[in-house]
Amino acid sequence: MKLKLTCNLPWREAVLASLVSVFAAQAAIDRSVLPIQLPAQPAITALTVKDATLPERLTVTAPKGAPNVVIVLIDDLGFGATETFGGPIATPTLDELASEGLRFNSFHTTALCSPTRAALKSGRNHHVASMGFITEMATGFPGSTGQIPNSVAPLAEILRLNGYSTGAFGKWHETAAWETSVSGPYDRWPTHQGFDKFYGFLGGETNQWAPFLYDGVTQVEPAEVPGYNFMTDMTDQAIT
Repeated sequence: MKLKLTCNLPWREAVLASLVSVFAAQAAIDRSVLPIQLPAQPAITALTVKDATLPERLTVTAPKGAPNVVIVLIDDLGFGATETFGGPIATPTLDELASEGLRFNSFHTTALCSPTRAALKSGRNHHVASMGFITEMATGFPGSTGQIPNSVAPLAEILRLNGYSTGAFGKWHETAAWETSVSGPYDRWPTHQGFDKFYGFLGGETNQWAPFLYDGVTQVEPAEVPGYNFMTDMTDQAIT
């Protein structure tokens, strides 16, 4: 599968432009087409091992100075609710982050969870990502199947194939309901959508004190600790 660095949303253009500028320093590796093809190793002509020179070990890594990329998705939060964008809710951490970067105000929200998430995490229109509704309301009609097609490259996969370590924690809600069983298919689970690590729940909601959790593709039980809450658990997992 080849992925092209294309995008339709301003924030994603900014992220990719930043990455491309950093990647340009490693001109020997072509990062414009993914997966990255490593340079061919020189031929070894020595007849014996003792006379041979061990080739340099080549791996794809994020280049020096590559930025960390963190996306925080919060359901049911109005665009103008936080202080960062002029709202009444004090958000000092968001304010601090915003003061060090850029603010975008032209993102088209779909007013629904799954479509907005799919669009934000791919840079594509939600119908292009086949996410016209939340996954539980998917239909057989084009653009609303609830099954993200292979033609839509997740930002996380672009980063992973460029040598990043990637992880997703918390709510997913981007896998069609009939694909969330133990038999899969796992194509549209987080670990097949660009994330090395996933810890959270697949559906639209779960009990925060007794959540139905997955670690990767394995269902796991929450820790039996006094006062357990998934918010704390998710945060600890992310920090780890």
